[in-house]
Amino acid sequence: MAARLAIIVVAVIFGLTYSLAAALIALDLAGRGFSEALIGANAAMHAVGVLGMAFLLPAITARLGLRRTVIGALLAAAGLLLLFPALPFLAAWFGLRVLLGAASEALFVLSETWLNALSTEATRARTMAAYTAGLSVGLALGPLLLSLIGAEGFAPYVAGAALAVGAAFLVLPRFVTAPAFAPPEHANPWRSIRLAPLAMGATALNAAVETAGLTFLTLYAMSVGWPEAEATQLMTWMMFGAIVLQLPIGWLGDKVDRERMIILLAALSALGALAWPWALGWPWATRALLFAWGGAFVGIYTMMLAIVGSRFQGSRLVGLYAVMSLFWGVGALLGPVCAGLAMQASDHGLVYFVALACAAFTVCAVLARRRATAPAA
Repeated sequence: MAARLAIIVVAVIFGLTYSLAAALIALDLAGRGFSEALIGANAAMHAVGVLGMAFLLPAITARLGLRRTVIGALLAAAGLLLLFPALPFLAAWFGLRVLLGAASEALFVLSETWLNALSTEATRARTMAAYTAGLSVGLALGPLLLSLIGAEGFAPYVAGAALAVGAAFLVLPRFVTAPAFAPPEHANPWRSIRLAPLAMGATALNAAVETAGLTFLTLYAMSVGWPEAEATQLMTWMMFGAIVLQLPIGWLGDKVDRERMIILLAALSALGALAWPWALGWPWATRALLFAWGGAFVGIYTMMLAIVGSRFQGSRLVGLYAVMSLFWGVGALLGPVCAGLAMQASDHGLVYFVALACAAFTVCAVLARRRATAPAA
């Protein structure tokens, strides 16, 4: 129990430092007079680091061990954060952003892998639900911490680095059991996609809808008459539901068939999205719906983590999670683009995009389940 709690706390700190660094670097570059296009190009370097590490991580973990790799990634992230203000040269910041993306990828994938290795099948869904909730809390706390410290000078970078070093100390004790991984049999990411295509789809869906909501939900609410101040709070209600409801969803996922649970959550997400236009007529209904919808939608990813963790182990699991993180990037790229085009075509374009994406995933999940349970010819 203590070991699992330590990994969940590491996930919280990872989410906090990740969101703090993303906002901080953007604000720092903007304060120095750089354009939005250049700030966006710098942020894209994070994805370059993620992509490179996704291919290397299974072999690195098998060679160094899980504990050493996680500690190394945390210390690397701390050092890189301190280098940003120490090297105030734009070219250097592009290289640092690539390396920071690689360190983040290692932490994201290995914290999921480590926690799954510590879980039993009877409690796997609850454990991964606690992980997802903790990660969401950390992501929410990063901008809050930055608002308290401020974006000026060394202080926010030092704060992020200190948190990363503190997280490294959490996984040092020997009671935080670290399983050994054999070298991967296959390094080809296409093999991982063939092994778990639905997991890749669930990851892309989560990223696409989440980023589309972050980008357009406020604008959509304002377009139907909501004041700006109240419209900006809607994403908070959705995130609150995503955090609070993961634990009961995880508890239920340990009691019932998880594949059926995913189908149910995806279908509810599609139907719930279609109810947004109706609910927006009443503030109380909107907040209640978004709270419940956020929990159900993020529950899809929570259940998928549990299913993948129950079917795969060791280096193969590391490889699968690494490729899933690539699909996260693809979804995060395509989601806002598709939602934006949908909103240009219709006043309720965001609703139609979210509902269609969730409905398409529901159909794919049903077909995958039928294929898996069909008798062999």
